[in-house]
Amino acid sequence: MEWIGAGSLLAWVWLLLGQGFFWRTDVRLPPRRDPERWPSVAVVVPARDEAAVLPQSLPSLLAQKYPGRAEVFLVDDGSTDGTAALARELAAARGGLPLTVSSPGEPEPGWTGKLWAVRHGTALARERVAPEYLLLTDADIAHEPDSLRELVAAARSAGLDLVSQMARLRVVTFWERLIVPAFVYFFGQLYPFRRVNRAGSRTAAAAGGCVLLRTEAAERAGVPETIRHAVIDDVSLARAVQGSGGRIWLGLADRVASVRPYPRAAELWRMVSRSAYAQLRHRPLLLLGTVLGLALVYLAPPVALAAGAVGGNAAVAALGGAAWAVMCGTYLPMLRYYRLPLWTAPLLPFTALLYLLMTVDSAVQHYRGRGAAWKGRTYGAP
Repeated sequence: MEWIGAGSLLAWVWLLLGQGFFWRTDVRLPPRRDPERWPSVAVVVPARDEAAVLPQSLPSLLAQKYPGRAEVFLVDDGSTDGTAALARELAAARGGLPLTVSSPGEPEPGWTGKLWAVRHGTALARERVAPEYLLLTDADIAHEPDSLRELVAAARSAGLDLVSQMARLRVVTFWERLIVPAFVYFFGQLYPFRRVNRAGSRTAAAAGGCVLLRTEAAERAGVPETIRHAVIDDVSLARAVQGSGGRIWLGLADRVASVRPYPRAAELWRMVSRSAYAQLRHRPLLLLGTVLGLALVYLAPPVALAAGAVGGNAAVAALGGAAWAVMCGTYLPMLRYYRLPLWTAPLLPFTALLYLLMTVDSAVQHYRGRGAAWKGRTYGAP
């Protein structure tokens, strides 16, 4: 047990200092200034059965205070809840930016529904607007009135081809408070924002809820066609843009938020498990390594502390306690960002155990033919 405690502590020291300072939450939009000429922008919103959240999100897009030309294109991806009709009603009642609502029909083989909708929306936008930038945003994302302006100013000022903000997710219910901040924390651990944003970096990631993409960079990267099968489309998009020579940036948002509720644990479980095994490229060895790694890094510290305390082994207890303390320390900034009580930091091992089980369940569902299931569609490994 002593070597397990020591291994966990060493892992946390390395994560604290050697993983791009992933735990820091101060990565915001880079310094920006207003451009001399504001470029044209098309806002593309793929939507499938989003009538419940659209009244909170779509009006925020229509109300954007953008100095240049901007239009919104909502692509109804086979909804059965009246999403398209509701979008038209909201636009008629609220006014603001021009809105076009369209539907591409069922996706062709090899395409995910979201990327099929993005393809249709961007093609339509090029015909109508000839945009210099595309804002790809999900139907559950609400934007403050200056969001588009700030994104474009940041992209122009820093010469960026892709600017993405991780929207502030909803944390109202008990399960949202327990699981959601950890989701962002784990994402940052996998893709440290500072490392993503470093010029010449090989780490690429984006947050699919809010992505400003230069049209020329999209064409150069061949997206969305080159990533049409991707379940984790945001990371795939960032890799494609970076791989074609584009500059990318990723950070946390202050004025972009998700309004989608996840009131029950089962809904959050499905949200995570639908793509967890795809993140591991459907490889059993990566799954095994992930399970062992999560156990060593997150579960071993409290187990070592308890075992050392019960067995009278002070060294084991000290190693486990030190590792747990470092873990909690790295989680505090995320709790502050979400305005949650700091005393909940020691619960992170329990949350990590839930994520471990979600990941295993994701693999089980994949081999049962139900992997990457979302809103009535199931996607297998590409």
